Amino acid sequence: MAGANGAAEWARHWQYAALPDLDLLRARYVRHTFPRHSHEGYVFGAVTGGVEDVGLPGGTVHAVPGTVVMINPEVPHTARSGAPEGWAYSTLYPSAQVVNDIAAEVTPLRGTVGFAETRVTDPHASRLITEVHRAAEEGNALAADSLLRILVTRLLSRHGSPLPGLTAHTGGARNAVRARAALEERMADPPTLETLAAELGTGPFALLRAFKKAYGMPPHTWLTDARVRRARHMLDAGVAPAEAATAVGFTDQPHLNRHFTRIVGVPPGAYQRERGVLRTGG
Repeated sequence: MAGANGAAEWARHWQYAALPDLDLLRARYVRHTFPRHSHEGYVFGAVTGGVEDVGLPGGTVHAVPGTVVMINPEVPHTARSGAPEGWAYSTLYPSAQVVNDIAAEVTPLRGTVGFAETRVTDPHASRLITEVHRAAEEGNALAADSLLRILVTRLLSRHGSPLPGLTAHTGGARNAVRARAALEERMADPPTLETLAAELGTGPFALLRAFKKAYGMPPHTWLTDARVRRARHMLDAGVAPAEAATAVGFTDQPHLNRHFTRIVGVPPGAYQRERGVLRTGG
């Protein structure tokens, strides 16, 4: 397993080929902290030892063994140790398509579904998360797929609800959406906040406030997260870390390594190796 930030810490972030729309992370962290970031899909985490503090828009939740952390897509959050000994956990990252397909099949929920509660006490669901990991690591595709569906169905039936659609009624909200699109398009060479605000016909501080209200983080933090997310897609496609780094706007590979490790939990090279990615061009 890939080392992360010292001998006492370890992490494995990987993908099981039989379940391509699911990422898996099993790790133990002590000093490592995850900066504010978000995911395209869902997060289901089960702490197996210690305490994890998860920072969310509504405050910090303390995850301990027997609890399950559920985070909806695109919700900004942080994570760090909540105890001197750190925390160990197993986490599943199913795509939005997986969760919503299960919801449509086995629940009355329609549209994009989500979870109003972030942390629930549910030892059985926590065990199911670790059992999905065990089945995937043993190469038991039938068990991994079945257990994942049982877990998601349990969480949806007990805690699921439709997520409200995102709307941009105010000028500030519309500017935030336009600013995000501009940053996505010009990721490798983004404008300054002042330039971006001028292009949108607003002021820098007004744009800063509107963006943070819409996405839970200021534009520069969001951009770092977006760069790492795009780099992940490139690494999945076999692009070398050094090439991915410059393509998304990092100055060099060490710059990518630092931010990628902080947000994903493992370095880019270990991420590719664990996923069995063959690099293109050699």
